[in-house]
Amino acid sequence: MATHDKPILHGYFRSSCSWRVRIAFALKGIEYEQIPVNLVKDGGQQLTDQYKALNPMQQVPAVEIDGITLSQSLAVIQYIDETRQGPKLLPACPKKRAQVRMICDIIASGIQPLQNLYVIQKIGADKAQWAQHFIQRGFQALEPILKGTAGTYCVGDEISMADICLVPQVYNAERFKVDVGQFPTIDRLNQTLVGVEAFKLSHPSCQPDTPADLRS
Repeated sequence: MATHDKPILHGYFRSSCSWRVRIAFALKGIEYEQIPVNLVKDGGQQLTDQYKALNPMQQVPAVEIDGITLSQSLAVIQYIDETRQGPKLLPACPKKRAQVRMICDIIASGIQPLQNLYVIQKIGADKAQWAQHFIQRGFQALEPILKGTAGTYCVGDEISMADICLVPQVYNAERFKVDVGQFPTIDRLNQTLVGVEAFKLSHPSCQPDTPADLRS
């Protein structure tokens, strides 16, 4: 595989996992190329043999970086945190680092997979209700945890991988009409984070593959 000067992100504008990687790149000040993979068009471009060779799970994102391909957002974020300059996305303190990873796992393993496109397509007519249920259930667990760990951000007063996971998940919650206001800590953290430049630059409303009617 050729090694590129810039990482290449194969992703989709509205994919929360792709958005996590975009946020991390922005926080680190890393320039990268984007190759859109439309999860809906042509029956799902992630299902092609060409993309399957890049990511056997046929999901986004896939990131080509330093001569390797990584296909899980948290693995990508931790790799760039370990190999690139810029603000650290995992705290130095072992306790805080464990809290960050716990919050990330709740979102990335306990909420997001249950309401991603592939799953809700299988659910059929009840997909909105299904997504709402699992987001609500996850946020009910996340709220008291964040109440105990949060400062300005999810864990203390430095932006971390936990914040990178939180914002896209709140965006999904709002898409599925979950009342985020019933979770005051989650709501406060999200409102703070969406004003941070890296989160604004990486937002689904302003990506190369964002449809014109969803741009802002």
